[in-house]
Amino acid sequence: QVQLVESGGGLVQPGGSLRLSCAVSGSISSLLRVAWYRQAPGKQRDMVAESTSGGIPIYADSVKGRFTFSRDNTKNTVYLQMNSLKPEDTAVYYCTYGQIFWGQGTQVTVSS
Repeated sequence: QVQLVESGGGLVQPGGSLRLSCAVSGSISSLLRVAWYRQAPGKQRDMVAESTSGGIPIYADSVKGRFTFSRDNTKNTVYLQMNSLKPEDTAVYYCTYGQIFWGQGTQVTVSS
């Protein structure tokens, strides 16, 4: 079993920033298998950021240059730094381990 707990969501104005955290516990082999997804109302859940097996981050085109995916192996935690937020970034953000285990999600709302 793997447990993932997201935090850091909230309400922010367009152009603002948020940092999401995902604490991972349980039987994990590598934090490289943890990825960020998001789901807006009425839409499918889409990948936001993930890592290659070599640890290189991959981003959805819509967030490239604005979001940064990082991890702290000493804390078993991954992060998603989100800058220059736009209203279209509004969604529930989830972290997932191998797309098998999912966190409960954290709401991000970008609105003036």
